[in-house]
Amino acid sequence: MKKSKFSVLALLMAIMLMLAACNGGSKETSNEKEGGSGDSSGSKVLNVNNSSEPGSLHPANAQGTHESWILEHTFEGLTKKTEEGKIVPGSAESWEISEDGLTWTFKLKDGLKWSNGDPLTANDFEYAWKYALKPETAADYAYQLYYLKGGEAYNSKKGKEEDVGVKATDEHTLVVTLEQPTPYFLDLTSFYTFYPINKKVQEENPKWALDAKTHVSNGPFKLTEWKHKESLKIEKNENYYDKDKIKLDAVNFALIEDENTAWQMYQSGELDLAYPLPVDIQGQMVNSDDKEFNMGKELAVYYYNFNTEVKPFNNAKVRKALSMAIERQKITENVAQGGQKPAFGVVPPGIPDASGDFQENTGNLFKEDVTEAKKLLKEGLAEEGMKELPEFSILYNTLDSHKKIAEAVQGMWRDNLGVEVTLENAEFQVKLDREKAGDFEISRAGWVGDYVDPMTFMLWETDGAYNDAGWSNKEYDNLLKEAKSTMDPKERMDALHKAEKVMIDEMPILPVYFYTKPYMVKSNVTGVFAPINAYPNFIYADKK
Repeated sequence: MKKSKFSVLALLMAIMLMLAACNGGSKETSNEKEGGSGDSSGSKVLNVNNSSEPGSLHPANAQGTHESWILEHTFEGLTKKTEEGKIVPGSAESWEISEDGLTWTFKLKDGLKWSNGDPLTANDFEYAWKYALKPETAADYAYQLYYLKGGEAYNSKKGKEEDVGVKATDEHTLVVTLEQPTPYFLDLTSFYTFYPINKKVQEENPKWALDAKTHVSNGPFKLTEWKHKESLKIEKNENYYDKDKIKLDAVNFALIEDENTAWQMYQSGELDLAYPLPVDIQGQMVNSDDKEFNMGKELAVYYYNFNTEVKPFNNAKVRKALSMAIERQKITENVAQGGQKPAFGVVPPGIPDASGDFQENTGNLFKEDVTEAKKLLKEGLAEEGMKELPEFSILYNTLDSHKKIAEAVQGMWRDNLGVEVTLENAEFQVKLDREKAGDFEISRAGWVGDYVDPMTFMLWETDGAYNDAGWSNKEYDNLLKEAKSTMDPKERMDALHKAEKVMIDEMPILPVYFYTKPYMVKSNVTGVFAPINAYPNFIYADKK
């Protein structure tokens, strides 16, 4: 047998190739090491995508899920929620409620600290709530604090700060006085507008929440890096009282608006969690047995705002015609593809009624009917002195799923009503700003319940902070006041059912569907859960 010749050079090349194979590997393996249990420091890092650049990471100024997802991991309120949705102690260790339901006394845990080491006391909660109510703060969510005695009066410049019903009687005791009994108030104390803020930090630097270097929080994680419109990083907060239960060392948030790009990153191992998913992927996963796929429940509605201050959308018949002319089942089955339920109201399933489920008891508040839609459109335009709809557009934030839904609606209006509409996309924060300024005709919107009660979906009160449609109806307003003024469950729910019907009868918004929460999590990640009214939670997650 003839022997092969093997030169020294060939031997060196072979050794180099072996070393490269050992140190390189696939892209997925490399990324897992960088972001997981195996980087050079041995730290556990979770990689996710936040989709949009936050406007502010200040509890009083935040207004969307692109901000709340981060706040829910960096801050903590008096209470928090378990995976099952149960309300449990957060920064408070206990609470007592007076017999009339008006006075709530919270006792804080001992030894609470801010991420910068400052002691956290009941004064920080009092200061934060009053700061959110301060007229100069212009907090969109100030209305959530109107449940406090004197809260609305102070926010509307008709009352004094010292008369607001929240008072730290000592460092560990917070006494809250409500305007009227509020059955869901405890649920509200886990919402981000009720988070504390560090008074010293706020007064020394009003812009502290816009930069990672100055950001201070009290939750299980702290913000350590913010590359605007690129990425954020939060790391385990060693000053958190429950730090021993936090397994992750850090979480990296990519800021990528295109869900298709985010999905590719998930497939390549650059992301450990993917949400939201591209619509075609949702459709595939719903019908698969992929163990990384999770279908969470969602307390949310997808809808379009009509700008009721712009002709002819000031006319209820025109609005109802456009709403009745779309085919929701086709949108959920062929476009959204995530198991969503067509919406013929605004309150989604999953909220208890006085008896049973609120949405199931409501049923459908309107129906799709192209013939009736054509009739209403003609009548409504005639009432406004028009023969046809002027040129208008649908404004949506930059996500492929929103684009596809808008395209479907565009086609249905063209086919069913002979109406032409253009589409306009913008970054999420830009869209929000334009809605506040009334700079749109129709805009895509979604609402996730802040707490588990129908009241959180009653957004269209006159001059309400999230009444972007600009609609006003005295009967609707009075029914909401009635619901807020009674502790009787049946009376409350009856008033809320009536209010929803009044609003849908005039259709200032166009309901499309009730959300689901389909998301992907890598098999080496455990402990992620999806609260019914929040994005996936990874506070107690672990990564192998």
